[in-house]
Amino acid sequence: MSLIKRADRLPFLFDDFFTSDWFGGTVNTSKIGINTPAVNVKETDNSFELELAAPGLTKEDFNIELDHDVLTISSEVKSEKETKENDGKYSRKEFSYRSFKRSFTLPDTVNGAEIKASYENGVLLVSIPKKEEAKVQPKRLIEIS
Repeated sequence: MSLIKRADRLPFLFDDFFTSDWFGGTVNTSKIGINTPAVNVKETDNSFELELAAPGLTKEDFNIELDHDVLTISSEVKSEKETKENDGKYSRKEFSYRSFKRSFTLPDTVNGAEIKASYENGVLLVSIPKKEEAKVQPKRLIEIS
């Protein structure tokens, strides 16, 4: 006799459909802030600003890549805590592993060569400047000749 585990996929299909971010953010928006850092996107006259909340990490933990107008921010952190007895044998050893990956499709109006990033007080700030022709031009008076 063999045992076969059957899982009804139908509830999962509904969950995937109703919890997906259809505008290109993450696969499951209900998980943001738990395993995937939350992101604020702000547009100014001269740039776009991404603020990614990632406390407890260092700037070395991040990997930021730009490939064909897709900006990808990722991190992978492995840590190991161990407690030893006097004779050197493990009485307890705990592993920890955290990772995330967020991707953003950038518009044609940004200058990808000038993207800058900084990490301070648990927030990764990515500044994405706009091209000169995409910046808001001041109002001017045109003379009639």
